Amino acid sequence: MSLKNPVTCNRTSDSIEIGPFTFDSGEKLDQVELAYERVGPVKAPVVLVCHALTGNQQAVGPMTSPGWWSGLIGSDAPIDTDRFQVITFNVLGGCHGSTGPASINPETKEPYRLDFPSVTIRDMVNAQHQALQKLGIHHVHAVAGGSLGGMQVYEWGLLYPDFMEKLFILAATPYLSDYGIAFNHIGARAIQDDPHYNAGNYTSNESLRGFEIARMAGMVTYRSNKLFEQRFDRGQQTPTQYEIQSYLNYQGEKIKQRFDANSYLYLLSAMNHHDIGRGREHWQKAAAHYHVPVYTMSFEHDLLYPQEVMASFSQKVPQGEHCHISTDYGHDGFLVEFERWGDWIKERLD
Repeated sequence: MSLKNPVTCNRTSDSIEIGPFTFDSGEKLDQVELAYERVGPVKAPVVLVCHALTGNQQAVGPMTSPGWWSGLIGSDAPIDTDRFQVITFNVLGGCHGSTGPASINPETKEPYRLDFPSVTIRDMVNAQHQALQKLGIHHVHAVAGGSLGGMQVYEWGLLYPDFMEKLFILAATPYLSDYGIAFNHIGARAIQDDPHYNAGNYTSNESLRGFEIARMAGMVTYRSNKLFEQRFDRGQQTPTQYEIQSYLNYQGEKIKQRFDANSYLYLLSAMNHHDIGRGREHWQKAAAHYHVPVYTMSFEHDLLYPQEVMASFSQKVPQGEHCHISTDYGHDGFLVEFERWGDWIKERLD
């Protein structure tokens, strides 16, 4: 299969007020807004796409700045926007137009910062469900996502089991492992212990060196040792700096320019608490309650979401099917090499 560049027919990027919202914690906000992207024929079946940790609603993006899944979604692509309309929300707690810690509190006229309620994966899904209702969408053809997006897909199938026809979960397990929580803890402490963080009251990301370190720690888990060796091969930019060090420095600087540190911490916490078995006895029992086909995909060298856990979940789902992808990209495999695994998605989506 050859993937074409996406044709963003009927693409809109907007936001929607969903009104009052009650969080998992019991806290409430009177005003909640979700930003979204909508691509494809308005009357076509809907594919809801959920984004990863530092992603956003720009899954397809404009022609001048392709989005993070633009190789998978588009005209004649695996998720074909000639046949489906694709909707992607920026998650509740995010920082790209949806209500989150950086949003202005209408009561104080200041950013919420750490006064924002804690957010769970279930909160994200419930907020998106409210937004879809506001958009007049009461049923979707499929829900798909990877990593943090995959966590949302797990919960979609349990919170609203008859709302969709199919679920696609990429690079995500039914719960976050202790290993994953450990890496998230390192990143969170790096941010929180930075003196410039000031208990969440920083004035700008630019001064947050701890945020850079958090991103570097994350990048080490996203890709494989083999890929790093192939790409950098112990190359040096200067006598005192290796190319891999320069690459990580670049990634650390880049995250500060496009993401809010408090939002990053809120989403890390949401990931830490992800467990479909919470309040449902155990994740293995929860797996038996999916009403629709669940398609899961794991990626070789993924340190955070291993094949054996995802395959075990798939075996316990009434209509489960698992696919493992051989790749050197590790966890980030769900963001690249669409020509290698996109057909698997396309066949099951159709």
